[in-house]
Amino acid sequence: MKRNLQISLLVLALACFGVNHASLAQSISATQKPTGVKTDTRILYHNGRVMVGSSNLYLIWYGCWDTNCGPVSNTVTQSILLDFAVNVGSSPFAQILAGYPNADGQGPSGSLLLGGGVIDGYSHGFELTASDIQSIVADQITTLRLPPDPAGVYVVIASADVSSPTTGFCVPLAEPHHGTGFANGSKFNYAFVGNATRCPSVAAAQFVSNGTQLPTPNGNLAADAMANTLAHVLNTTVTNPDNDAWFDKYGLQNADKCDGQFGPTYSTANGARANLKLGQRDYLIQQNWINDRKGHCALNTSL
Repeated sequence: MKRNLQISLLVLALACFGVNHASLAQSISATQKPTGVKTDTRILYHNGRVMVGSSNLYLIWYGCWDTNCGPVSNTVTQSILLDFAVNVGSSPFAQILAGYPNADGQGPSGSLLLGGGVIDGYSHGFELTASDIQSIVADQITTLRLPPDPAGVYVVIASADVSSPTTGFCVPLAEPHHGTGFANGSKFNYAFVGNATRCPSVAAAQFVSNGTQLPTPNGNLAADAMANTLAHVLNTTVTNPDNDAWFDKYGLQNADKCDGQFGPTYSTANGARANLKLGQRDYLIQQNWINDRKGHCALNTSL
């Protein structure tokens, strides 16, 4: 029943979002990671809140998301990201989250369900602060365009003309931003995914070599890089929503510890590299931290 609901939401979202609203070879090392990431220590629990059970995912498409936004139609980018959102929640990759319990031994189920999506046409301008992002989410909840959901993660996904340097977007080595806000007196969990075409060498570094763009699994740089960022920030939000639960002695959250690490990859038909197939699409998604005795980076708990 949940799966049917997800598919129906995807079809509905694609239909609604179409309405007018404002060969290089690639080789990725299994040990590739940016300078500064330290994986030589265990991840520790600090007695904070963890999102237990299933989590619902709400997408807020901020900016311009019609067919006239840039050289590549944003509706194509949107459809690829929607496919990822529908399929990632039932995957072995998401099951890694079940290894992060709270003090009572309750943890995430590893299930992420797409709950809906809306368009926001620049309600807070072209440069967003953390406060702006919180307000964007709060506005959607207070106006009932999206339901209030304590088990939800509200993700603001920006078009390429939107910047957010104060939250770390396009800043080298900065991790994707997430946090909490309040609407109608209740706390909500949110995350931000900036558009990778704004700064490909930073936000899509896995697809850029010496300033030249490499093939991407779905032929869409924005969507392929943003799917990776979305995976990263969902992992950190669910296991560390208030920034006081799971992180290591360096302050790194689970996905942060594996930033830039993709593990073994395979070739797609267009010459790109990928490491994860969800539904009918291939993706290149960074590994997540397996919370076992020593800990390591992988795409599922069996690796």
